[in-house]
Amino acid sequence: MAAGFKGGFLAATLAALVLSGGAAQAARCGKDGGGFEAWKAAFADEARAAGVGRGGLSALAGARYASATIKADRAVRKAFSGSVDSFMQRRGASTIISKGRSLKKSNAALFDRIERQYGVPPGVLLAIWGMETGFGSYMGKQNTVSAIVTLAYDCRRPDFFRPHALAALKLVDSGALTASSVGAMHGEIGHTQFLPGNVVKYGVGNKNLRDRETALISTANFLRSHGWKPGASYDANMGAIAGWNSARVYQQAIAIMAREIDK
Repeated sequence: MAAGFKGGFLAATLAALVLSGGAAQAARCGKDGGGFEAWKAAFADEARAAGVGRGGLSALAGARYASATIKADRAVRKAFSGSVDSFMQRRGASTIISKGRSLKKSNAALFDRIERQYGVPPGVLLAIWGMETGFGSYMGKQNTVSAIVTLAYDCRRPDFFRPHALAALKLVDSGALTASSVGAMHGEIGHTQFLPGNVVKYGVGNKNLRDRETALISTANFLRSHGWKPGASYDANMGAIAGWNSARVYQQAIAIMAREIDK
């Protein structure tokens, strides 16, 4: 009986270890909001170790599971489906081109300064600005911290979004964001919709991308940092545009609109 008890005890112990290991692995992400609060507590330790301070940790503690963000994320492929023509029609390309030309003229000094410094022409900046937020007319209403933290927790792409979540918390620490800041469904920020990690890497000045000049200069900095070739054609610069958005239909639409705006 003693030997049997010992063997049974060891088997039970091993089973418990396997189960606990599996639970720990599962806790690294979730497919619904059920484990979100427990995950946040664990992520707070990671954030603290990464240098996130009191403000960022407080924003993390207040983050809520963003069901609307998850719904939008599941539909993202559909948003970039179809031909370039159909995509451009859905996104109002003719309006973007028309208003882009007008804004290019009324802000000529700004765009000239950006092109001299970064080598990026106004057309592509205006095409991105118009595509992303209708030239700042709609920058989103989703809580930024909740959106990006939810995506860092979600099992679909946690490794991609976790660094952006840490960056968002650091932006709260620096004052570039607050716990109540709002933006797009995937946590994008400002006039041209930067993900938080890209704000940290490529944002200029105070990194307040709700300021249009800061956003446009930061976008030029992003494109130049992703290989933009000053004076080259849009075809030669598609790689830099691809750095902004990986969807081929988006890249082609931006290049087409940019060429029309630059005429």
